[in-house]
Amino acid sequence: GLINVHSYLAGHWTAADDGARSIANAVTGEPLAIAGQSSLDTQAMIDFARQKGGPALRAMSFHDRARMLKALALELGKFKDELYALSTTTGATRPDSMIDIDGGIGTMLVYASKGRREMPDGRIYVDGDLEMLSRGGSFVGQHVATSLHGVAVHINAFNFPVWGMLEKLSPTLLAGMPAIVKPATATCHVTEQCVRRMIESGILPEGAVQLVSGGLGDLLDRLDYQDVVGFTGSARTALMLRSNPILLEKSVRFVAEQDSLNASVLGPDVTEASPEFDILVKEAVREITAKAGQKCTAIRRIIVPETLLGPVGEAMAAKLANIRIGDPALETTRMGALASAAQKADVLDKARQISAECRILTGDPDDFEVDGADKTKGAFVKPMLYACDDP
Repeated sequence: GLINVHSYLAGHWTAADDGARSIANAVTGEPLAIAGQSSLDTQAMIDFARQKGGPALRAMSFHDRARMLKALALELGKFKDELYALSTTTGATRPDSMIDIDGGIGTMLVYASKGRREMPDGRIYVDGDLEMLSRGGSFVGQHVATSLHGVAVHINAFNFPVWGMLEKLSPTLLAGMPAIVKPATATCHVTEQCVRRMIESGILPEGAVQLVSGGLGDLLDRLDYQDVVGFTGSARTALMLRSNPILLEKSVRFVAEQDSLNASVLGPDVTEASPEFDILVKEAVREITAKAGQKCTAIRRIIVPETLLGPVGEAMAAKLANIRIGDPALETTRMGALASAAQKADVLDKARQISAECRILTGDPDDFEVDGADKTKGAFVKPMLYACDDP
């Protein structure tokens, strides 16, 4: 079920197929891997999922699938160190990688537990009580749920190559559906290694999980009403995908987790001496720097009373100015690189737009030091904080 990732990490290099995409080390800018091919046989993948993976999963009870998830999570726990090592090539520090890798494994364990504790030891999930639809009780109804006879296509974001996959895969497998996983190309080499370990374990039925690296080809055009598409990414891409005429015509279920614009708001009763003031500064700085801000929960707007604009800005700027940026493999590094040069270019473009309306408090993108790496080659940016005096 593994589709064509060739990497330096495996100790060899294979020439790219037509349509393959290059992946660079986020820290060094050096070529790391190539992913994808133009000759992907998407119908064979769909058939393999529907004819092999689906029937095998549906033959298992919810409790069987839950036990399978637990075994899979524990197996992946044995390979955390190798996933940590790969994760540094995406710019992630050890704490960043723990959020992704340990968080993903932990999520799978939670679904395993919920499957055993909250679902029946069978293949039918009863939703609600019997409903009396006639006065005499001769006509009653009850909602039940059972596994779809299709495939779940998971299109995941670049920022969590392990957690993003496992948080979709866990409920999908628990529901008795096979999955085709499509990670974002920039970090798909981490996902690929995780999927490789899952397949090699022999815990999953054949056809339960397949991986596409690079482009999806015409896979979405071959789905029907028994299939599901799960997407994480931008609202613009979600709109483009959900507007696919085939998905609309065939009533393919489409679930999207898209964008975010999280705020941290300080109430008007807070003073500089209040504990809430320190909490805001600490947590906002953490959210700006963890995963280099590449999280859907990252704080992007901080709204404070006008009288506290100066004090909050000064306190945050002082902390952000002292953040150690560098090679994520170094223990002293607090913030690593962004996931790719493309992400760096996008962030700097947005910073230029913001600077047209706001004044910068800290984070000159051209003036910062990087420990153990060349900032001109890696996808490094400095944490930036702006003040908007005229919102």
